[in-house]
Amino acid sequence: MSDAKTTIQELIDCVAAFEAARDWREFHSPKNLAIGLAVETGELLEHFQWISEDESWAAADDPEQRRRVREEAADVFCYLLNLAEVMGIDLSEAFYEKMKANEIKYPADQYRGKYKL
Repeated sequence: MSDAKTTIQELIDCVAAFEAARDWREFHSPKNLAIGLAVETGELLEHFQWISEDESWAAADDPEQRRRVREEAADVFCYLLNLAEVMGIDLSEAFYEKMKANEIKYPADQYRGKYKL
């Protein structure tokens, strides 16, 4: 399945089914899922710690490094999907609302090519 053919709801349902098959709901409080998300994000960051910007770009061209980053990114995404499901957050709605807010906060004509004013 690819991003172009998969809905976020399908992914949330997949994570929920995985959790239900193992009877893990009691362990998946919002607090625990947020902590798990932070832990997995830290594991993703480990692949980029102590390397240069150029080396971080090169990771995409190294099949083994890309595989490891891909696995950690998937872990982060699973926790985020699970947290959204448990808390009743519509991620698409939240995403588009945040993008609208960012458009106002960071007007393209003022921030083009800059990360701060």
